[in-house]
Amino acid sequence: MRVSFGLDDAALGPVFDPALVMLVSATTVDLARAQFATTSLYHFLFVPLTLGLGPIVAIFQTLWRRTGDESWLRLTHFFGTLFLINFAIGVATGLVQEFEFGMNWSVYSKFVGNVFGAPLAIEGLAAFFLESTFLGLWIFGWDRLSPRLHLATLWIAVAGTWLSAYFILVANSFMQDPVGYKIENGQAVLTSVSALLSSRWAIYAFVHTILAGLTCGAAVVFGVCCWHFARGRNAELFRPAAKVALIVLVPVSCFNMWFGSHFGILVTELQPMKISAAEAQWKDCEECAFSLFQVGGFSESDQTPAFSIEIPGLLSYLSTGSFKGEVTGLTELNNQYERQYGKGNYLPPVEAIYWSMRGMAYAGSIVALVSLVGAFLFWKRRLERLKWFLWIGVVTSFVPFVATTFGWLLTELGRQPWIVQGLLKTSNANSPAVGTTWLVISLAVFVSLYVMLGVLDIWLMRRYAGRDPSSPAGEPGEASPTPVVGY
Repeated sequence: MRVSFGLDDAALGPVFDPALVMLVSATTVDLARAQFATTSLYHFLFVPLTLGLGPIVAIFQTLWRRTGDESWLRLTHFFGTLFLINFAIGVATGLVQEFEFGMNWSVYSKFVGNVFGAPLAIEGLAAFFLESTFLGLWIFGWDRLSPRLHLATLWIAVAGTWLSAYFILVANSFMQDPVGYKIENGQAVLTSVSALLSSRWAIYAFVHTILAGLTCGAAVVFGVCCWHFARGRNAELFRPAAKVALIVLVPVSCFNMWFGSHFGILVTELQPMKISAAEAQWKDCEECAFSLFQVGGFSESDQTPAFSIEIPGLLSYLSTGSFKGEVTGLTELNNQYERQYGKGNYLPPVEAIYWSMRGMAYAGSIVALVSLVGAFLFWKRRLERLKWFLWIGVVTSFVPFVATTFGWLLTELGRQPWIVQGLLKTSNANSPAVGTTWLVISLAVFVSLYVMLGVLDIWLMRRYAGRDPSSPAGEPGEASPTPVVGY
């Protein structure tokens, strides 16, 4: 399309230079990606904690109903407050993403709307309303609903949060592994709801996300307990909460590492470029090593690392389930994509994916290790006496969020340059009518808003996590320090 301002092209000079047009387009796409990445990453800080803390609060209330022990009620109120703070800010940050699809990615929305819109609509109209409605009943139902019915409202709200996550992941799985569709008039049209809902990618991603959420929730509960132990406050009350947190955290964090490694086999089948980029593996190999750390080797012009610490055969195992499995290198994969989709560069940002993989794996390993040591110390009745480990427990409560952030980066960056794997490139999916000026302004507004919300969230969580839990009668708990004693 040509635009005339009453001047000839010679007078306009470089304004209509095709290279400049391509640069502006690339800038627009990059800004749109940066904006969506900002909102998604920030929102995803709250999602895992909502998924994991909710069921733990429900367990506390269930234990109160079964035992009649008022300490479980106090813990329900205490951690329920943290759950509600996180849920409220998470909802506020998540709503923005719904609008960004149509405003910044209109070509993408038009192309996949007939498929992508269905699970999003179900999530918004069914799952989200289910969780928010019953969460409201739980908040205002104290002393108004029967104890059994009131407990049921919380478990239903928890089920709603998990359903909400599932339908969101179903939508995202179509971007990773398009199934149950056909192309009509240049658009993807849904042909099989069952194929979409039962996508292997969606199921694996859902289980992996729920396990990560439970890890986050249990780690936060354990970290808060360690914080009170380290300050010598409410030890008797938080001791059973720490026990429940460890009962959840130890098996879940360890199992999720195993499950995540088997997820890699599916990734190798559906997105081989992602798994090869995660190791910066440029050449085909058998019995491929996995590098714990390397320097260099992240570009086509520099494919050989200057330094590397490797574990033989581990990449083959993560990719194929066999220590002798074959992994196709990035160079060959790019050649295959060129033959299939046409000339171009189909390589993702290799270095970012390489370190995202290790950030996720190392952070997850730290959580599992700390949980195992914490469980051992709890069993030996030494946990509350070792202040150095208690502060490690406090710091570790943040580590699962590092793992989930790196995991999100690995999932989304590893799909590039595709926004829908094999069907639509990211560079062709943005809204052509949205210019760089509005993207810069909106990105600055979102970053400023999210910084303020982040400060507010940290302040609220720290304030309420540091309080003494209310007594069964609703009065503030004893503020004096509780002596650290054995079990």
